[in-house]
Amino acid sequence: MSNAMTASQLLEDLRSLPETERSRFFLLLASRAFGEDDLSYEQVFGHLAGELFTASEAAEYLEISLPTFRRYVRRGVIAPVQLLGRNQMYATGDLKVLKRTRHPQRPDTA
Repeated sequence: MSNAMTASQLLEDLRSLPETERSRFFLLLASRAFGEDDLSYEQVFGHLAGELFTASEAAEYLEISLPTFRRYVRRGVIAPVQLLGRNQMYATGDLKVLKRTRHPQRPDTA
């Protein structure tokens, strides 16, 4: 018979820990489990280089609201490159340039 702990048991044990120990546990977990995943921007988003985004996807990528994105479109800050049915589609390259100009200090968008 196995002495393996289930996810439910682990959760209950975590809940019983004092708050400071829970915080310490999650810091240790993050540093040991994910600490080696120092990925570049291209490794994370490179597969999207030739993709087209809808307005809502573009707004999410830019980390702005959809109404703000629509204002950018009306002002000519960004323009759709294609119409797909009723959807205006936006080029990833254009979005990347806009994101860089909005947040030039962010190294993850370089």
